[in-house]
Amino acid sequence: MRIDGAAFSHGLLEHLQALTTSRRRVRWVTGWAINTADEAAIALLPADVWNDALRQDGEVHEIKGPDGQKVTYQVAELTGVRDLSGWPEGMRLIVRRVKPSRRDLKKLTAFEQRTGWRYQIVATNIPAHQGLSGVSGSGQVWFVDALYRDHAEVEDRVKAIKRIGLGLLPSKSWQLNAAWVLAATIAADLDAWTRLLLLHDEPELAAAEPETIRRRLYHLPARLTAHARRRTLHLDRTWPWAPAFATAWQRATQLPAHT
Repeated sequence: MRIDGAAFSHGLLEHLQALTTSRRRVRWVTGWAINTADEAAIALLPADVWNDALRQDGEVHEIKGPDGQKVTYQVAELTGVRDLSGWPEGMRLIVRRVKPSRRDLKKLTAFEQRTGWRYQIVATNIPAHQGLSGVSGSGQVWFVDALYRDHAEVEDRVKAIKRIGLGLLPSKSWQLNAAWVLAATIAADLDAWTRLLLLHDEPELAAAEPETIRRRLYHLPARLTAHARRRTLHLDRTWPWAPAFATAWQRATQLPAHT
């Protein structure tokens, strides 16, 4: 389970820990709000414990710095340096650092200004040596860091569902709004599966914003005719997204029937 840093708490992590039984193990990773105790622990880390952070594809995570040069994210294990008394047994802390961008300079703490790095921490109960069952290297700091950062996809989907309809409730009635929320989530699911199953090799559509894909694909200019008990959809040949729609339609009809 991946949890946004704004949602985690003692109570939630203890609840997740209690979900683990002899028949099931629950692993989680969550954001962590850095305080002065964390910064004091980070200051104790030797320089040689920092390793390059990786992207989800396994490549080194680099960005362009303020001076135009490439800047590499770095990660390190903070467990054992920071006192975690009172937190769930087996919890680990992974710290991440990067040279701050211009827009980050005003938000740096005194410690970050002094060290010249911007820091982030994630907490997890994924064991360092065992990791996740069947996933090689999943206990390493770079894996846990990349696993948590992939959680950003969830926020992207939240933004998308707001644009699809969840951002504006239609009524003062609880029942009507509940039905609206259900319809909006169904629409968001259909939109997500359409991208994953039908548009995965169309880069301009697979990652398009709801407004863009609605304008290019869902609101397609076409004409529906019926003849001899058969309906035919005539696409505008000049419409640039007609081939993508046709391919998506063919793939949809070839999907196995739900059983």
